[in-house]
Amino acid sequence: MPTSDAKPPLKPLFWIGASRKDYAAFPDAIQDDVGYVLYWAQLGRKHDDAKPLKGFGDAGVLEVVASHDGGAFRTVYSVRFAKAVYVLHAFQKKSKAGVATPPQEIELVRKRLKAAKEHHEQFTEGK
Repeated sequence: MPTSDAKPPLKPLFWIGASRKDYAAFPDAIQDDVGYVLYWAQLGRKHDDAKPLKGFGDAGVLEVVASHDGGAFRTVYSVRFAKAVYVLHAFQKKSKAGVATPPQEIELVRKRLKAAKEHHEQFTEGK
């Protein structure tokens, strides 16, 4: 019986709001690391560096935290939608107090998740 080394098709990756611009401002090494995690998501898999973001009820909203030169860089993405991966937010955490994602960042993620849902509905319409 023949075996196939074919990779599963990649889900498209969509950037919501300013997430792409903010991600592009990250150091190259961080972009490489996070990009690999996003690639796994596009394959329908979860990388070990991706952790569920608290407050979203399931593992459909994930966060990648990467460090570089003493800075913490965070990228939040969603795999809740069947046919695409959505990058919701990319930011450098400035606060030294605690590891929790600041409330204003969580609120922005919520707004962008809603925008991603609307986009996904339009994207899959008629497919």
